[in-house]
Amino acid sequence: MKKIMICMLLAASTIACKNSDKKQEQSETKSQENTAEVQQKDEDWQYLFDGSSLDGWRGYGEEEMPPGWVIEDNVLTYKTKLGKEEDYKGGRDIIYGAEEFDNFELYLEWKIPEGGNSGIFYHVKEGYANPAKVAPEYQLIDDENYENIHDLTGYNKSLGHTENLSELKPLNKTAADYAMYEPDTTKKQLNPVGEWNTSKIVYTPERVEHWLNGEMLLSFNPQSEEWQEKRDSGKWKDSPDYAKFKSGYIGLQDHASPIWFKNIKIKKL
Repeated sequence: MKKIMICMLLAASTIACKNSDKKQEQSETKSQENTAEVQQKDEDWQYLFDGSSLDGWRGYGEEEMPPGWVIEDNVLTYKTKLGKEEDYKGGRDIIYGAEEFDNFELYLEWKIPEGGNSGIFYHVKEGYANPAKVAPEYQLIDDENYENIHDLTGYNKSLGHTENLSELKPLNKTAADYAMYEPDTTKKQLNPVGEWNTSKIVYTPERVEHWLNGEMLLSFNPQSEEWQEKRDSGKWKDSPDYAKFKSGYIGLQDHASPIWFKNIKIKKL
């Protein structure tokens, strides 16, 4: 009987070892598959700025980078004094001019100072006064303090507003499709000035998405009647080529404000 029990225990042990080995092999295979999948996903991304080089970047309509745009501590930095909105006459925006993109997912990280203002352009074409005349913009701004630092009266009047002329309007706040679509404030989590935020723009011919800190805050169909009505009745009614082009450069705005960017990458869709 003892011999039988010993044999049964040995057999059970052998089966358990085989099962354990099989599970380990499956786990290792799964891990390898996951690692390969992550690597494949990483390979889909193209870095426009990785913290070490400004290759491909230049001023809009220029051959070189404008003064003030530098790499500092691995961050693309615009070093300037904060200008007032009421004095703003335009700036020297920059573009990634090495390649044009049509359908894409664009990701970047950014932070802004108190009273700061900037933006992310896509489908930029040169030959205009500035990218805003032709390219849609994902707005970056200090939602909390902007209206307390800058006089917005003249700007709001220029947009046709007649009430609350001192306030920053929803269409001009962070993550807005500037002057077209406002972000969903119920999902919006904007980090305080001086802290990093993440933004993502997804563009396809049928759908555009704006994300902020992991939440999608707006989406729209750029071919819809609603979009066309907004385009023809608002700020862009006198800019006939606004959002006309379906491919172009990625751009960053100089709005007389310090601004910091890192990990700028794009995935073609």
